[in-house]
Amino acid sequence: MFAFFRRLSKSTVGSMIMVLFVVLILASFAMGDIANIGSGNLSFGGGSSLAKAGNQQITDRDMSHAMERRLTQVRQQNPEADYAAIAGDFDPLLDSLVDQSSLQAFADKNGFVLSKRLIDAEIARIPGTRGLDGKFSETAYRLLLAQQRMSDKELRQLIAQGLLQRMLLTPVATSARVPVGMATPYASMLLEARQGDVANVPNSVFRAGLKPTDADLQRFYAANRGRYMVPEQRVLRLARIGPEQVAGVAATDQEIAAFYNANQATYGAKEIRVISQAVVPDQAAANAIAARARGGASFAAATAPAGLSAADISVGPQTRAEFAALAGDRIAAAAFSAQSGAIVGPIQSDLGWHVVKIDSIRREGGKTLAAARTEIAAKLTSEKRKEALTDLVAKIEDAISEGSNFTEAAAQAKLPVTETPLITANGAARGNPSFKLPAEYAAALRSGFELAQDDEPVVEALANTEGYVLVAPSRIVPAAPAPLASIRERVAEDWINQQASERARAVASAIAAKSARGVPLAKAVAEAGVALPPIRPVATRRLDLGPDVPAPVRMLFSLGAGKSRMVADPQQRGYSIVKVNKIVPGNALNQPALIGRLQNEFQEAVAEEYARQFLSAVRASVGARRNEKAIAASKARITGG
Repeated sequence: MFAFFRRLSKSTVGSMIMVLFVVLILASFAMGDIANIGSGNLSFGGGSSLAKAGNQQITDRDMSHAMERRLTQVRQQNPEADYAAIAGDFDPLLDSLVDQSSLQAFADKNGFVLSKRLIDAEIARIPGTRGLDGKFSETAYRLLLAQQRMSDKELRQLIAQGLLQRMLLTPVATSARVPVGMATPYASMLLEARQGDVANVPNSVFRAGLKPTDADLQRFYAANRGRYMVPEQRVLRLARIGPEQVAGVAATDQEIAAFYNANQATYGAKEIRVISQAVVPDQAAANAIAARARGGASFAAATAPAGLSAADISVGPQTRAEFAALAGDRIAAAAFSAQSGAIVGPIQSDLGWHVVKIDSIRREGGKTLAAARTEIAAKLTSEKRKEALTDLVAKIEDAISEGSNFTEAAAQAKLPVTETPLITANGAARGNPSFKLPAEYAAALRSGFELAQDDEPVVEALANTEGYVLVAPSRIVPAAPAPLASIRERVAEDWINQQASERARAVASAIAAKSARGVPLAKAVAEAGVALPPIRPVATRRLDLGPDVPAPVRMLFSLGAGKSRMVADPQQRGYSIVKVNKIVPGNALNQPALIGRLQNEFQEAVAEEYARQFLSAVRASVGARRNEKAIAASKARITGG
């Protein structure tokens, strides 16, 4: 209902708050390598630096990671999506990264320091950092960093950026208020009604008889070579490093037994004792209770002379740990070493003198080593194989750092090697439409297109699997226009569409010019000399406009009464001439509910504006700058544009 005004005020600030922090946790730390780059020429630190804010820089690799995360999100709804489909997200994502870096630089400049303890607490909350006991584990943490190809410093920097967004932007953007006087004119605007006529001039009417010659196609192709660019293509060599390489690793009998003995709280049987207890302040009273109880009196009768009721002495079923927490380790040790029916004590504690009766004993649960063996073996084997896989990756990386190339490193680790066909940065092969690099190789695909021909190969983690892949480019084909012979039919169709569009535009312009001079729209259409669709009347209120407003209806609300104008179809199917016949102003004074709802609608926009203004001031404060040449090159490389 209020989509019109939401579109007017739409921005990225509201969605940016805490985005980095949430993505970090929920997307398993897909973002990496947000690090400072050394200073260089023009203070941008080299050609790969896209923007700078204070001492923070955004690199081409940062944008590659951001676009990769965005593509992963889009593919959850559209598995066939590629980087070209999200090309429009490049600039908003870059702006978001600039804002994040500006906030970090602003915090550094003004001494806003996040404590190590705060960041440690956030790391401990990440599920992947916990061991089998559910607590933070240094081993699990190191494995997680290795799997995500991140250092401890990089992870801490990411968490710090998310915390800064939450702490600096959220207070600025909250408590926004929109007064009635501001909302009322907009509410009246929503109630405004308009009536008009729309004449359509579709391109399809002018396609008949259009047939390009070879010369026409050559000229059109030469003038529009950029339209037919084939993005850079590469052949990638891949060597998978997965569980199959460590399949021989398994838990030993000694390790299984040691784990079983160390986790008796999980696998051992529990002894439950039903206990009655009397606690009195002096030893004489305790001795008397114990004597009466041992003499044959019930425990309740034995404790009654001391003023204790049945409720006072009833403890109920207890494990040793539970009773130790209640009465102390010394009393629990004595109680759990006595037989059923025994009277224990008196024993002194900080609470007084205890006399305990063991009412009954039973054992619950527990597994023998034989019964628990399969479960324990699976847990230990899984952990050992993860560690073995990490060790194997480390050995491969060591070999590369010592000078081994892809072939040598793969052969040394006995890895199976595969080679892709010629593919683009989205993993598709133009020569084989059925080929698509599996989504789990997303990180390898990104790195494969970042590496130069002679760069060292790199190891990347496989998405959603327990494994890695060694990757290096085998062949690189630079971006270039597709040969005319291979796309002749497409070029011919584009030529015909352009010629038909030019004819349609000429006719629509003539009709619009006559209508602007006061000629009735129907008469101007009739004089066009072309069989066009009948004129369509349009009548609606601004309040009733949906999220996808047709271009002619949008134009209807942009013109004054009696005015007309030509508008192009967004899908390039032709042109429309819109004429406004009548405008009925709205009056919201008698609709307070509408005004109130608009106040609520605008509150989010005002909050976003507060945050945007704050971010603009932060950018100015830290001297944020963009390297437009490097940005254009990065966008072309990633999106294939």
